[in-house]
Amino acid sequence: MTNTPTTSNKQDNLIQAWAAQASGAALTPFQFDAGPLGNEEVEIAVAYCGICHSDLSMLDNEWGMTNYPFVPGHEAVGRIVRLGSQATNKGLQLGQTVGIGWHSTSCMHCHPCLSGDHNLCGQAQPTIVGRHGGFADKLRCHWAWAIPLPEQLDISSAGPLFCGGITVFNPLLQHKILPTQRVGVVGIGGLGHLALRFMRAWGCEVTAFTSSSSKHAEAMALGAHRVVASNDSAALRSLAGQLDFVLVTANVALDWNAFIQTLAPKGRLHFVGAIPKPLGLAVFPLLLQQASVSGSPTGSPASIGEMLAFCARHQIAPQVEHFALSEVNAALDHLRAGKARYRLILDMQK
Repeated sequence: MTNTPTTSNKQDNLIQAWAAQASGAALTPFQFDAGPLGNEEVEIAVAYCGICHSDLSMLDNEWGMTNYPFVPGHEAVGRIVRLGSQATNKGLQLGQTVGIGWHSTSCMHCHPCLSGDHNLCGQAQPTIVGRHGGFADKLRCHWAWAIPLPEQLDISSAGPLFCGGITVFNPLLQHKILPTQRVGVVGIGGLGHLALRFMRAWGCEVTAFTSSSSKHAEAMALGAHRVVASNDSAALRSLAGQLDFVLVTANVALDWNAFIQTLAPKGRLHFVGAIPKPLGLAVFPLLLQQASVSGSPTGSPASIGEMLAFCARHQIAPQVEHFALSEVNAALDHLRAGKARYRLILDMQK
């Protein structure tokens, strides 16, 4: 991938952001020089940026790959303010509204990239790993990862679609889920609430699994046909052999063997939540049902575009709470406390 810097005024390359200086530290105002804009790069003026649990994980260096000072933010939406010389003929225009998600670049020449699976590129660079993210006035990415936002979608709530949304939408594409199938969603939070909306609009019969009794009514309103307590062994046994696809968005350990038992023949238990412990699955039930266990990350630029078109067609949006950029630390604490309903967004101009 050619990314030779373009000529620019040094002042153009200064970015105002909020950064943590150490693991777990509060975010404070931070300025950095991003250097000249690369030939294949796009720069957006960030209007809104979602706050994802992955931002917290990186902020606290839970994954051991955070560099400080660290600027979080990988669900950014804004308008294009600069285009590199090799990004000017790629269908993007100055002033166009686009979003940038978990990835900000990939090599564009490996087999996954050439096959349309850019998100599986071995050289793909996450927006907040080894680079500064979207809790800033400007953010850059390779032109292929600046995904145009359909006019029908509200820019103020769209940010979480570029990470949380595509994370739960991508499995529907990859595993060719049919509208005639019975599906389940485990965990009704930032990911799960979008999965319910997607799967209901997809045409599936949807079962929501949650350990929180307070979310039963919410899950029904979000699109579930029924709600089952994820920690109720008897309720799980009553679903034996019924579900074609169960999407796990939770990040806590549950009785996964009980969920395997809910699968119909050739059913699939699919993980998008980062479960902290080994799954401890029994193989024999998988053999008997010819069942599968799998997982996936976010999606490719093309898949993100398909998701956005689907959202525009069905008027699907994340359920969000807004915080001013100056309230970023309060917003992070709100997320840490598990109080988000269901995604948080920073208004960058406040």
